Amino acid sequence: MNGTPRVLNRILVGILGLLLLGAGVLLVLLASVPAVAQWWQGWASDAYQQAILMAEQTRIPGRQESWLWLAAAALMVVLIVLMVAWLAQQGKGRANLIVSDYEDETTPGEVQIGGGVAEQALKAALAGRPDLAGVTVATYEVQGRPGLRVRVHPRLGVSPQLLAAEVSALIGALDEVVGAKTPVLLHIAGGARSRFSRAERVR
Repeated sequence: MNGTPRVLNRILVGILGLLLLGAGVLLVLLASVPAVAQWWQGWASDAYQQAILMAEQTRIPGRQESWLWLAAAALMVVLIVLMVAWLAQQGKGRANLIVSDYEDETTPGEVQIGGGVAEQALKAALAGRPDLAGVTVATYEVQGRPGLRVRVHPRLGVSPQLLAAEVSALIGALDEVVGAKTPVLLHIAGGARSRFSRAERVR
């Protein structure tokens, strides 16, 4: 419901996981297999000599330094900029207002209602219920309009249909209070399984 790039996040996490897995396997092989350790020593020595040769061939005229260090520094700056841009995309889409443009024929002016009002009202209405293990409510902007994401964690054996109907009734009452119909995404999570799927029912 928000603008978080989940696909990109999963790809980056997958690549990082593969790199860490490969490094771990290599370290285990280096510590346990003598042949791999000998190969690594020979490869590392050759790579070091190649690096020295490349540094000598790429020296800046009149200086001892290689321009490869400048290229590496520029690459690091680019990576830092990309990381900052990636971090800026996380959680994008959150909204502060649930009603920002309210028109009434009898009363001129504009009324703004903060998203925290709707969030706290729903949380208070659902708090203390023995059939729920947890409730989270957040306000997001959906296609230019504010909307709510309601995530409930029912306990084992609770009917998802009955729970959805009760939450929908509360949302309808909230619409009457704020004077506007709010788009709502209701997510009924099923315990630990909700971390890996968006199933709308529980066992």
